[in-house]
Amino acid sequence: MPKSLKLSLLAVSAVLLLTMFLGANTHRVRAAGEPQEGAFGQMLVYSEVLRHIQGDYVTDPNMGKVTDAALRGLVEGLDSDSSYLTPQEYKAYKTHSEGHAQVGLNVAKRFGYATVVSVVPDSPADKANLSDGDVIEQINDRKTNEISLASVKLLLEGHSGTPVTLSVIHPRHPAPEKLTLTRTDVPVVPAGEVFYESGSILYIKPVSIDREHVQQVEGKLKNMSRTNSKKILLDLRDVSNGDNAEALRMANLFIKTGTLATLEGQKVPKQTFSAEPGKSVNGTAPMVTLINHGTAGPAEIVAGALLDSKRSELVGEKTFGDGAQLRTFELPDGAAIILSVAKYATPSGKTLQDEGVTPPVAVASAQDVASTVDEDDEDGEGDGGASTQTVNSAKPAVPVAKPAAKVDDQLNKGLELLKAKAA
Repeated sequence: MPKSLKLSLLAVSAVLLLTMFLGANTHRVRAAGEPQEGAFGQMLVYSEVLRHIQGDYVTDPNMGKVTDAALRGLVEGLDSDSSYLTPQEYKAYKTHSEGHAQVGLNVAKRFGYATVVSVVPDSPADKANLSDGDVIEQINDRKTNEISLASVKLLLEGHSGTPVTLSVIHPRHPAPEKLTLTRTDVPVVPAGEVFYESGSILYIKPVSIDREHVQQVEGKLKNMSRTNSKKILLDLRDVSNGDNAEALRMANLFIKTGTLATLEGQKVPKQTFSAEPGKSVNGTAPMVTLINHGTAGPAEIVAGALLDSKRSELVGEKTFGDGAQLRTFELPDGAAIILSVAKYATPSGKTLQDEGVTPPVAVASAQDVASTVDEDDEDGEGDGGASTQTVNSAKPAVPVAKPAAKVDDQLNKGLELLKAKAA
């Protein structure tokens, strides 16, 4: 096809896009015309960029790939949950039947790449020393910045016993590490329970905020009178799975009255979720809650409610920052977009997805302390700590080991605070 004809078709397409865009949004344009001018301006800029790419780029580009990349960047630039799925990706998303065995990773998108939010204990990923904050540059032969978050999650799944190869970049270690993990059916771990201080402190660790685990937490709280436990240590570290409705129910177990969270979006009227006194199990026992970077989604709803209600002290690190209501919109060409249509906020109005939850008592994790020490060591090797490596570095990666010491400063701080509280 002659280049002049290509450019003509491109211009016509841009005009048609502009016409459809304005036609679909006429009822939303104010009489003053300011939003309309903004829409015209943006579409004209988009058309101009396409014209230069088509006519001036060093080679004749694949405009399908260019458009897919542009749409992916447009949607994923909104937040970590929104995604653009090509027609092929969306078809795979709807018909996925390749098994649901996993390697034990909970992931989200950060800066375009898949990032580890949390790791399931005793999973293949845990045994390979992966931890929250690790960046997954590539899964098998797919770059994670070139595919949707939904596709990333599908690539991590498969039949039990099958391998998956990851290229992982650890914080402060720019050279990627190649790992081959074997997918497995990770067993559902029940909520953990430990008694400290002769049983007076009840430690509870749910691995997920789903119906089953919230029921287990409720049962442990109801059993406190039999175990003579007087204080509660709730561990929400690396808890990122679950259901938002169950998170509200779990928060209500500890909080008798007041607001638990709110939910609001451009087209989603504000909803305020309040505690129901009859659903509270223990709203008075002295309490401390542990959080870290792997605390995400439903667990952040619980942490935010406990903090703002002054029901519990929070110890640890700022949470991941997630908490949105998602909706899938199918597009005419078979593609789809997954958008955050509403966001959860704490009772004080802090949007979880944008701000996360910051604990008043900050205590770094052992992993963060070890990474800082490693960075200091590297800085003292005569080059001022500078590194010219990139994510595509071919230099062999040195495996990053977890700290050998099992000292849990966050847990110890939580116990220290509880010991000082009167029962």
